[in-house]
Amino acid sequence: MPSSTAAISDAKFVSLTTYKKDGTPKPLPVWIAALPDGRVGFTTSGESWKAKRVRTNPQVTLRPCDQRGRVADGAAEVTGTAVVVSGTEFAEVEALIKAKYGFMFTVMKTVNSMRGVFKKQETQSSSAMIITPD
Repeated sequence: MPSSTAAISDAKFVSLTTYKKDGTPKPLPVWIAALPDGRVGFTTSGESWKAKRVRTNPQVTLRPCDQRGRVADGAAEVTGTAVVVSGTEFAEVEALIKAKYGFMFTVMKTVNSMRGVFKKQETQSSSAMIITPD
């Protein structure tokens, strides 16, 4: 049986739960990749709501899920502390996500670029969230 951290880093989709100022949980599915040092990470816009929530409360919960964020009964759960990063740390996480998700990574970058033509806000990932498991 894989460890909870391995179950998270090996999952195709992970439900990331961040917390609003009032403590309300906000789960959503994300792609995730294992970093060489035991942490995990994913890419996001630095202005996303999840990034804003983590800057206020860095505590997060991760659970394997399907692409719609549905978590199976008894799924592994990992709690940890998240930080939003950019620069070389973002580039490292992005490379790991690209290696894990391959063609789908390219498809999503293309879709996000097309969305950017019609929206004024950032549509490409510019930051990464790195989670250190407890």
